[in-house]
Amino acid sequence: MTPMTNGSRDDRVLLAGPQSRRRDLWLLIRTMTDFVRGFRRLHFVGPCVTVFGSARVTEDHPYYALGRKVGAGLARLGFTVMTGGGPGLMEAANRGAQEAGGCSVACNIHLPKGHETPNSYLDHSVRVHHFFVRKVLLFKYSYAFVALPGGFGTMDELFEALTLVQTGKIQSFPIVLMGTSYWRRLLHLIRTMEREGTISPDDLRLWLTTDDLDEALAHIKAHTVNRFGLLSRRPRRPSRILGEPRVARRPAGPA
Repeated sequence: MTPMTNGSRDDRVLLAGPQSRRRDLWLLIRTMTDFVRGFRRLHFVGPCVTVFGSARVTEDHPYYALGRKVGAGLARLGFTVMTGGGPGLMEAANRGAQEAGGCSVACNIHLPKGHETPNSYLDHSVRVHHFFVRKVLLFKYSYAFVALPGGFGTMDELFEALTLVQTGKIQSFPIVLMGTSYWRRLLHLIRTMEREGTISPDDLRLWLTTDDLDEALAHIKAHTVNRFGLLSRRPRRPSRILGEPRVARRPAGPA
């Protein structure tokens, strides 16, 4: 058995059943501290689109180039690009956003050493202790979601987004799967769910699958910018009295 590091001990202690009252109180306080830090740090970054994707994809892979294009395209629409802040496709999306002159942010997580470190293409980031805190922050500030090829973490985040939209917990924000060949078998399984009656036919319309970046960006724009007028709203301004952090946003290129 591998020894527990700080990154893995946090969740193991939290999920290990009843603790002493003192330890449970400490877990609650630290979780609340993570939420408060995340709320303060991300409140002023502007409307975000979260990009999910594998941390294991290297820079020479075609998916990495796709991630950079996705990040750049979203930045040119005027969105802040948010990821989990790790390497691989998360890095690619953050990098693309910065290269296009947009804002690149992340909600990173403490993990065992070597599993995930923040990438070098972030304007602003916050690091938390638990996956569920990170997911709340990723979803709280996003108006669309783009899933690039990924593993268990990407699937977890993708199905969380689908479930929240399906159940009406969030509005019908667009979900885009980029890379049709990668997602083909998963979509076959989802269609099997529909045939077996475990999801409804309407649920098959919760996402767009495409290899065409222009189609993906047009879909996101139609269901966010045009529908909600997001980018025409006045940006929120930090309060000096409350000591809220100032966020410098570079102007994005033309949409």
